[in-house]
Amino acid sequence: MSDKDIELNPVDFITVGTIGPRGQRIFHLQGGQGRQLVSLIIEKEQAWALSEAIRELLDDLVKRKPDPSDDEPADFSGIDMDLREPIEPVFRVAQMGLGYDEDRDMIVLVAQEMLISNETDEEAEEPDPGVVRLWCNRQQMKLLSEYTLEVVKAGRADPKQNGRLTYYWS
Repeated sequence: MSDKDIELNPVDFITVGTIGPRGQRIFHLQGGQGRQLVSLIIEKEQAWALSEAIRELLDDLVKRKPDPSDDEPADFSGIDMDLREPIEPVFRVAQMGLGYDEDRDMIVLVAQEMLISNETDEEAEEPDPGVVRLWCNRQQMKLLSEYTLEVVKAGRADPKQNGRLTYYWS
């Protein structure tokens, strides 16, 4: 088991935010419970994919197990979606997944650490990747999904200026 196995069950808050200027933003997934704060580094594409996956999961839950809060629009007013200080990432995320506990009507976001092997010796024992589990209710996930999409869209106005060289032929 990794020494970076963290579970916040349930979170008090969960958010995605960025640090840095446009074009150099570093995306962070952050959750907190009580005095415990967990920050993770994610890629912009991971943030977008997370937002979409949450939306799809919530749409599926509405069909399978409706809840009165499903019809409520996501409302950020009065909710602080900013990153909290100190922002000290536990690790960079390699992959994320979502799960659902039907008995508790809770959604878990599981993030796994990206490991970079510097070993050339194939017999060297690789460490277990760190894992963070953030348990949320539906409304928290709905807010996270919609807010994350806003954060992703707040980048460059023209996606052709994303730092990659693009060729156009006519």
